[in-house]
Amino acid sequence: MIVRRTLLIASTAIAAVASMATMSAVARSRTGGARSPRTDLHLAPAREQLEALRRRTITSRALLERYLQHIAETNPGLNAVITLDADAARAAADEADRHMARTGKPLGPLHGLPLTVKDALETKGLRTTCGSPDLAAHVPDQDADAVARLRSAGAVIVGKTNVPVMCQDLQTSNPVFGTTKNPYDDAKTAGGSSGGPAAAVASGMTSLELGSDLAGSLRLPAAYCGVYALRTSGGIVPTRGHIPRPPGWLTSSDMLTIGPIARNADDLDSFLQVLAAPAPADADAWRIELPAPRHGRLADYRFGLWLDDPYCHVDEHVRRLLEQVSDLLRSAGATVDGSTRPVQLADSDRLFQQLMFATASATATDAGFADDIAAADRVPADAPSGLFLHSRTMRHRDWLRANEEREKLRDRWADYFASHDVLITPAVPSTAVDDQTSTPVPQRFITVDGERRPYFDQTAWLNLAGHVRLPALVMPAGKTADGLPLALQIIGPYLADRTVIDVARQLARHLPGPSQPPASTS
Repeated sequence: MIVRRTLLIASTAIAAVASMATMSAVARSRTGGARSPRTDLHLAPAREQLEALRRRTITSRALLERYLQHIAETNPGLNAVITLDADAARAAADEADRHMARTGKPLGPLHGLPLTVKDALETKGLRTTCGSPDLAAHVPDQDADAVARLRSAGAVIVGKTNVPVMCQDLQTSNPVFGTTKNPYDDAKTAGGSSGGPAAAVASGMTSLELGSDLAGSLRLPAAYCGVYALRTSGGIVPTRGHIPRPPGWLTSSDMLTIGPIARNADDLDSFLQVLAAPAPADADAWRIELPAPRHGRLADYRFGLWLDDPYCHVDEHVRRLLEQVSDLLRSAGATVDGSTRPVQLADSDRLFQQLMFATASATATDAGFADDIAAADRVPADAPSGLFLHSRTMRHRDWLRANEEREKLRDRWADYFASHDVLITPAVPSTAVDDQTSTPVPQRFITVDGERRPYFDQTAWLNLAGHVRLPALVMPAGKTADGLPLALQIIGPYLADRTVIDVARQLARHLPGPSQPPASTS
């Protein structure tokens, strides 16, 4: 058995951290005689924090103590950070400071920056549960490949953030740690499965987060919590060490990507440069060099706009936002096409679901899978549960044909992006929906413009990119009258991750950002 430091956050543990993370510790930190940094530096963009660390106007240890104090004050009301390793983080921060003092050079592009990691990604010596009681005592003996890249870049891993059980819900709650609250309204969900990561970024408990996305797991919480998230192009960030699949598996779902959550587009870009790399087994032979943004000005971009669709209507707030974006782009002189569609939303979503249900079957028990096969034999394909059961138990020949359909879909997207640089769509049908933790999944629903709609409609727009390996970014864009964040989605060509980031960066100059949630101001 491997023994490591592991500290589960409860209110008493948070209070203990708060008592250690006093302002006197900050005052004692050496700053090399330079002017003192802003007192709320932990709430600043990651790039500003990294610049302060490089200029030695603050030490990594001092910045870490500010984060620990803010987590102690903020997390009890949100339950976003669920496992904390303050001792190991302090040791890593102190080592970063010693290295800087000794060499005058940073450890890497994330030198000394404290950050948290989604509890679905394995962290060496730090408990990783993926919200499952079966993994409540799981302490990995190695990092997920993406986590290892963060450490090699100089990041300081502070702790883990909450997820639903095995990342399999659109809101974040589990029997091990409980429910993560939306930082804007605690009656609303923070989304899932990266609800803890998004809430932590929105409330200032971390400036960057490492998360994952299969069926919108990065982007849905980002939309609901008013932050930025990037589903990276399929294959550019190693996925080994992500749960599910179970600890010890070398493979991951072919639809899974690892990506960043941040408070602005520049920070997404900084994080992407660290994450994008071949898997370690391939690193001797090749490198990833993502193309630069396609253009330098909004006026030079060719935009596709998809404002709404009968398959998944959006509410009046989302429609008005997309119309505002359309007006903005036209006034900027950009080319805007609001009628051409790369695919049919309904057909694309059905294929997405087929492939998602199929890939999820890999880790079913033999007995459980046998039960699914028997159930599928009894249920017609067009029955309410037919799509799930028949997709989950499809023969390999059927999967090969579904995969061929996916490749044809990718070709249609490539043809579309030959004449369009990016496509802007709704991110979600509405703002954050009510938390329904106490309601069984089959009985859950959402309401869009007063109409009761299926619970899983929340991800229909996000699923456009999920099975065809395209980069897709969700960004905040203002708020409703009751203060809930609004968001839009930007989809780009395969490997054009830096293009979708650049478009978000330029749009942010013209669109209102969300107001800061109350918890982030402490």
